Amino acid sequence: MSKHLKTGLYWFLALQFALGAVTKYWPGDTIFSTAYSAKFVDWGYPSWMRFVAGALEGVAAVLLVIPDRRTRFLGATTLMFVLTGAVTTHIVNHDPAVESWAAPTHLVIMGILALANWPADWRHLLQAPTLPPARTPHPTK
Repeated sequence: MSKHLKTGLYWFLALQFALGAVTKYWPGDTIFSTAYSAKFVDWGYPSWMRFVAGALEGVAAVLLVIPDRRTRFLGATTLMFVLTGAVTTHIVNHDPAVESWAAPTHLVIMGILALANWPADWRHLLQAPTLPPARTPHPTK
């Protein structure tokens, strides 16, 4: 896959989740659905839980567009946790497939991206990024 196509895919997915984060914070109905404050209560969660889900989606969206395997892995795995909760919620509440197809689809996509960006060593997730050595200018003659 070309670098530009891969970058475009990450941006496309990040924009979807950024939009999802914004709709979680939106106080009323959106063009996509009823207000998430009401939806979360209908699903059995406190209304404020939408802010937690929205914050996680927003942070993960930013992590997806940073061109570093470690940050993309962390973004994809964060979204996998959020989407696992979303899929479980849709199943438990017997939501129609028309309303709940996006969560399992995105869960599979994030699983693929997490595997594609899997760190060679788990310790790499905890280390600060290493900068390339500084270049010393050549003396002019």
